[in-house]
Amino acid sequence: MTPLTLYNSLTRSLEPFRPIDPANVRIYSCGPTVYNYAHVGNLRAYVFTDTLGRVLRWKGYPLTHIINITDVGHLTSDADLGDDKMEAAARASGHDIWRIAAHYTAAFKQNLKDLHIGDPAAFPLATDHIAEMIAFAETIAERHCYQLADGLYFDTATVPDYGRLARTGSDDVEGRIDPVAGKRHPQDFAIWRTSAPGENRQMEWDSPWGRGAPGWHLECSVMSRKYLGASFDIHTGGIDHREIHHPNEIAQNQAYCDCADTGATFWMHNNFLVDRAGKMSKSAGEFLTLQALVDRGFHPLAYRLMCLQAQYRSELEFSWDNLSAASTRLKRLVHAVAALRDRPAAPTTGATAPYRAQLDEAVADDLNTARALPALDALLADKRISPADRLAALADFDAVLGLDLLTLRREDLRVRPVSAAIDAATVEDRLAARREARAAKDFARSDAIRDELAAMGVEVMDGDPLGWDWRIDT
Repeated sequence: MTPLTLYNSLTRSLEPFRPIDPANVRIYSCGPTVYNYAHVGNLRAYVFTDTLGRVLRWKGYPLTHIINITDVGHLTSDADLGDDKMEAAARASGHDIWRIAAHYTAAFKQNLKDLHIGDPAAFPLATDHIAEMIAFAETIAERHCYQLADGLYFDTATVPDYGRLARTGSDDVEGRIDPVAGKRHPQDFAIWRTSAPGENRQMEWDSPWGRGAPGWHLECSVMSRKYLGASFDIHTGGIDHREIHHPNEIAQNQAYCDCADTGATFWMHNNFLVDRAGKMSKSAGEFLTLQALVDRGFHPLAYRLMCLQAQYRSELEFSWDNLSAASTRLKRLVHAVAALRDRPAAPTTGATAPYRAQLDEAVADDLNTARALPALDALLADKRISPADRLAALADFDAVLGLDLLTLRREDLRVRPVSAAIDAATVEDRLAARREARAAKDFARSDAIRDELAAMGVEVMDGDPLGWDWRIDT
């Protein structure tokens, strides 16, 4: 196989991947803050991370992957002022904060399942590791921290080359951090936030610095070290984490080991999913969730395919047209695979090795799935190769791309929009009656059924080359 090359944000360069332990590649991914549903931009990060894991496994590496769940400590911005997102959500809703966390954690995990994203080895919760966070902070406090009235702060001047990962001017970083009276440097950040007198928090614990809650950055240093060790292979996250969250995490790691080790060998970041209309996280006044796509009639794997059509480090534009194009492409793939399944058994013919090589070369080049997809199209269309051999080679593509093409059926892609006035079973029944009418040359009845379906938003697609007999017009 082609040696794997990955982009390391720490060095801003492509580097050959050499695992610390080839028998156990270790990855840590920053997980969601579970105060609300994940929007589709958030979910791009997990399509990327899942693709990374799939490529590593396909290349023969055993994997330990951790995705944390932030249920405390994440403020409403990158600043050290303002509310904890979880506490703010609890106050706004009037619900118990623990139930809110459990609900949105379950919703996030369902999103991953719907996108055919494999489960990690563990989803550790921040609130299950408070004692370990306090112990970590105690270890670094004397040499690297100082206390203010509102908590314990990390002195970024005490570690070498703070902010190397971000590589932004100090003015850029400082512009995103609200000033806190008494901080030694603008970039210093909270390790522990002490509850203010009279503050009514649902999540708070006793600590040497007063009753309160951990800072957001602390959990990742603690949990990555606990589950993966002091040095592990890859840390992933969205590109927004590259500027403040991950530099702060690195600073904590360096303080704890009293060395220049950042914790991970590779720091990898996916780029943004952007909406040129400026409403990435909102659609018609509602959060643009995966369910919102389904409600419009799109299968979740159409969104996964849309993500795979761009290299993970490139900005990806979201639009309903782009998603519709990805949905059509997915339907073409499903139709092509179904046609291969329906072909009679034939002797093995043709070589699929060149297509497997194209897949390998594409994903070995920093997970370039955009280059792998045309090779998949060409494989499925190559009539010189027997259907059985093409399906066997498809298994490799499926293992890497995660589109579930070996089991997905066209019926699965007929997602009923919430606005539809008819369900799929009824459509199929009416179309069966229409076929009977046409066979009997009762064209008046056939046209009447077509008009009846059109009135309910169903477009009948006679002769559609994809084999889709109908669709619900959204």
